[in-house]
Amino acid sequence: DVVLVGIRTAGVPLAERLAGFVRDTGELAATTGAIDITLYRDDVFEGLPKPEVGVTTLPEHTIAGKTVILVDDVLYTGRTIRAALDALMDYGRPRAVQLAVLVDRGHRELPIQPDYVGLKVETTRTQSVKVILDGPKGEKDRAVLRERR
Repeated sequence: DVVLVGIRTAGVPLAERLAGFVRDTGELAATTGAIDITLYRDDVFEGLPKPEVGVTTLPEHTIAGKTVILVDDVLYTGRTIRAALDALMDYGRPRAVQLAVLVDRGHRELPIQPDYVGLKVETTRTQSVKVILDGPKGEKDRAVLRERR
């Protein structure tokens, strides 16, 4: 009854990887899904002049009564997670929702905290964190901290 739901785009491959690790332990069978939050963002028409809506795919098209673990690469203000929660509720009422992020960089604007964190990094508001999975030419996965321009 656990569904790992990746937030498009970077959360999807992370959710799939986590599901693989969980399956390998043999303790739990977790299914995966993907959710697109584009139209649920509070800046959809301000920050995204031509929003591109991706596909939402959830197992059996319902999450009602299941434990959903939302998965994303970087947690910052919490606005993406708020949008994901709104989107999830359009697909049913889960028993519980938990949050797993690879990098928590702080600076929350909403009262949202992760349940599972890979790495906590202190950043400034002028910095950004980019997660690169399966880089080109066989490069290793990595998280890059950089100054915004």
